[in-house]
Amino acid sequence: MLARILWDFGGEAAWLPRVRTRTEEARLIRRMVRRGWVHVARRGARVVGFIAAGEGEIHALYLLPEARGQGIGQALIAHAQARSPRLGLWAHAANHPARRFYAAAGFRPVSVGASNDERLTEIRFEWEGAA
Repeated sequence: MLARILWDFGGEAAWLPRVRTRTEEARLIRRMVRRGWVHVARRGARVVGFIAAGEGEIHALYLLPEARGQGIGQALIAHAQARSPRLGLWAHAANHPARRFYAAAGFRPVSVGASNDERLTEIRFEWEGAA
């Protein structure tokens, strides 16, 4: 289910080129799960989203479209923030909803880069918890 959520996002984001196959996406998810980075959000028995966070970095946060705007993403971010005094992440510059979401969660933009697989401009966000 997690790989499907990730794959489906790639299909709905017209600005995001596909650079991995479904199999490669599934392999990426399995690797994050094995590392203990993944926490899922459920509505009943159904997985509706997930966050992969480890070593002070948010590696992925994806929700099913029908789960967005309901506080589920905020709960996943809060889960990661409760487990780390500092967090960083990269968000594609073209992903304006994600940029607004992270800013609202207390992350601040600190730099710009393009070292992702898609070679798209991305913005580095960082969050530091209260001392």
